[in-house]
Formats: sequence, structure tokens, C-alpha cells
Amino acid sequence: RVSFTMMKKRKMEEIIFPSAEGFMSKTAASPIAFIILAAGLGTRMKSSTPKMLHELCGRSMLSHAVHAAAGVSPHHIVVVTGHQRERVQQAVADIAEELNRPVLTAVQEEQNGTGHAVMCGLSALPEDFTGTILVTTSDVPMLDSATLHDLLDVHDQHPRPAVTVLTATVPDPTGYGRIVRNSNGEVLSIVEQADASEDEKVINEVNSGVYAFDATQLRRSLELLDTNNEQGELYLTDVISIARQADRPVRAHRLDDAFVVAGVNNRVQMAEVAAEMNRRILTHWMTEGVTIVDPLNTWIDVDVELSRDVTILPGCQLHGTTTVAEGATIGPDCSLTNITVGRDAEVVRAHGSDAVIGDGATVGPWAYLRPGTNLGPESKMGTFTEMKNATIGRGTKVPHLSYVGDATVGEYSNIGAASVFVNYDGVHKHHTTIGSHVRMGSDTMYVAPVTVGDGVYSGAGTVIRRDVPPGALTYSDAPQRIVKDWVLDHRAGTAAATAATQAQAETAATEPDNDSAENSAE
Repeated sequence: RVSFTMMKKRKMEEIIFPSAEGFMSKTAASPIAFIILAAGLGTRMKSSTPKMLHELCGRSMLSHAVHAAAGVSPHHIVVVTGHQRERVQQAVADIAEELNRPVLTAVQEEQNGTGHAVMCGLSALPEDFTGTILVTTSDVPMLDSATLHDLLDVHDQHPRPAVTVLTATVPDPTGYGRIVRNSNGEVLSIVEQADASEDEKVINEVNSGVYAFDATQLRRSLELLDTNNEQGELYLTDVISIARQADRPVRAHRLDDAFVVAGVNNRVQMAEVAAEMNRRILTHWMTEGVTIVDPLNTWIDVDVELSRDVTILPGCQLHGTTTVAEGATIGPDCSLTNITVGRDAEVVRAHGSDAVIGDGATVGPWAYLRPGTNLGPESKMGTFTEMKNATIGRGTKVPHLSYVGDATVGEYSNIGAASVFVNYDGVHKHHTTIGSHVRMGSDTMYVAPVTVGDGVYSGAGTVIRRDVPPGALTYSDAPQRIVKDWVLDHRAGTAAATAATQAQAETAATEPDNDSAENSAE
């Protein structure tokens, strides 16, 4: 695995996740199986979360690995689990459901090296499986399907080797397995850092930890592994020298872009790899016609979909399966997760998830879209407004300072400022239905369940507890009461009482003396 800090960045025109379309239809020379190693402790992450379940750009590292494998349409995918296996196995099940394909798991009870982990992975494959077995790891999140397909192409060339290893050249190879070649450039072995001689330590072509094996040769070689090394483990890398001793050819596929196999072992590397992955995602969308004003302060997940002429202003994060249609403007300062944004919509300083924003709708600033919100075309969700499980009709406006929950509002209505849909009775949620062309006064309370018909008006401060028929005016007419000197009587000695006393004195001093005026008139 190659650290991010050793990598030379690719040109901006290159992207991280090329489309799998085009190579998935190609027929492999033999059946394909994947073994993905995901059993390690990941102690350098210093986390209660297994290393491979940490997320970058919208997917866990394990999910990136399985997606990459699935992109070449293999017959089998096996994930080898170990540390916190229950959590990892559940994650595998979730990824398999997302991909709509089976993903097997195997357990490595004791971490006894990569060779032992592959043995465990083989136990999950059919005993009679023959073909190509690709071995990858769960902590190289930028490894993509296109690279794996290229590796298969190299492996399938005649004469077909026992193993083809994916390699990269780095400025500083410290800590990584070295690719040892003979004078003809043939791969002889992979030597780990701890076992390397001084001459071998200066080799800067390193092992990525990604291989394509002939299944039969792999099984035979694994039986010959031993722990005669500095770590006392079964090294998968020893399979290369075993194959050479059996006069089987070994091939290497050297990557031009070593970043593709950048490994993540700690949070510093994770942040660096995530930044590079994000940079490539942004580059892809900019080349597709999206304006991203400030790439350094914009984050877009791998599953986000953007259309041409979308504008992303500074400080935005688009997560999950968010989609943004043509002509929409997002930002500044938006965080959207699984949001569908329609054509020509404008979203400003908003936070939300699992919601729909219709064509031409406007949202924000300072708006909160909770799950189940569906804003119709040309609608408005204004400043300091929160919505949840609410459907807002075409052209309807909820301009400011309001909460709309568990509600349906028709077309071209206006919900006054500081309105609250009172949807919770302490036990159950209830629904409010409001019709079209309704004009609601400020500070209206809708005590659900309640229905307000088409064309209704309400006065400011109305509390609606009963259904309102179409075309009606509804208002709350309780008289305003004033209890004079209540503060002086009940809050004596407080700042409020002192201020009131002073104000009364000032008022008395400026008012005419009625008695004097009457005497003067006499």
C-alpha cells in the first residue's frame, strides 16, 4: 500500500471513478473471483469503528472496495472479516443489497498474515473454482474498476502467469514491499521492508497489495507458505517467489498513477486521500459543464449526480444520492444529503436530507429540510423555516419563521410568518391539510388533525382547532386584557418593577395637571 504523501498528483483532467460501461461487457478469459481483505485491527486509526468502515466521499472504504470489484462483474466476491466481524459483516450485507448481488464473507479468527487471510477467503469459494482470483484490500479506497480490468487484461495475456501483481513507483518506498526484478525485468519476488537487504531497500517500485492469481497455483502456493520471517506471519507476497521456483511466470502491471493504490492506515492519510478523491470528483463535474466556484471548499460524494449548467457556490457539501437538475444554483453554505433538486431551483444556506425541491423552487437562507419534505415547482421555503414530512404545492410560499410538519398544502397559498403546524399531541403525530389559494395570517397555529379549505383567510394569531370550510375567514377573537400595576404588585423589587415605576413617574411629569387646568379655567 502506498501512502498518499508519496504520490504525485495526476493532471486535473483525470477523474477517480471512470464509468464501468464499456468494459463490463467484455468477456474474461476465465471465471473471476475476488477476495477482499478486511480483517485487520486498524490500530493506527485509534477508533472504535473498524478501519474499513470509515467513510470517504460518501462510501466506507470497504464499500469503495466492493464497488470496484463488482464493476468487473466477477462470479464471486468474498470479504474476509476478523476484527469486529459482526459490524463488518452487517456492512457487507448492506453493500450487497445496494449492489443487488451476493457478497460472501469468510472469517479470519486470528490475524496471522495476509497469506492466512487469503486461505480463509478461499474457504468461501467453491472447491472446484478454477480461473482468476483477484486479491485486494479494504483500505485502498481509490482503487477503481477500470484499474482492476486493466490488471485482468495484463494477467490474461499469453503466456498466462501464475500471478500478476499491481505495482507503483514512489519517491520514498520506506515501509513497503519492494518489487525485485532480474536483469530482464522479470519479477522475482516481493521483499517486505523488515526482510529487505540494503540493496533491496533502495528499490522504489513497491507492492500495492493487489494481485491477480491463477486459482490453482494460488492454492498450491499457499500450502507452501511458512512463517520464517521477521513478523512470524504467513506472507502472501511469498507466493511470488514460490511461483518462480515452480517455473511459473510472474508478471507486474505498473501503474502510471500511484495514487490509485494509496493506502489508508491513519486519519492523516484518510483525510489526504479523501481530499484527492474529492478533487477528482469535482474535476469530473466541472468538465461535464458544472460551475464550481470554490473547489477548495466544496465536497461532493461519489454517488451525487449533477447536470450541466448547475452552479455550486462556496461552502457546499452534497452527500449521498443527491441529484441536481440543469440550471439550479446551490449555495453558498449548503449541506444536502439525498436531496433531489429540480431545474432552475435556488437553495441558499440550507441543511437537509431525504427531501425533494421542485423546479424553480427557492429555499433559504437558513432553512432546514427534514425527511419527507416535498416542495412543489415554483414554491418557496424561506428564512428560518423547518419542514418535515410536508408536501407543498406549486407556487405556495412559506416565507419565514415557520414550522411545517406532517402537512399537505395546496397550490399558490401563503403561510404567514411564525406559523406552526402543531402535529404532535405527546403520543401521536397528526396531519394537517390546507387547500389552494389560502392566505394565512402571521402566527397562525394549526392544531392537527385539521383541514383548511380552498381560499380560506385567517387573521393574525389565529389558533385553528376545527376544520375551516372553503372561502371562510377564521380568526381568534379573545379580547386583549390589561391588568394595571401587576408587576408592581407581584414582582416588587425586580428590574422590571423599577423600570415600570420610573416610566410611570416620567409619564406623570409630562402629563398636564388636570386640577390646575380646571382651576385656571374657572
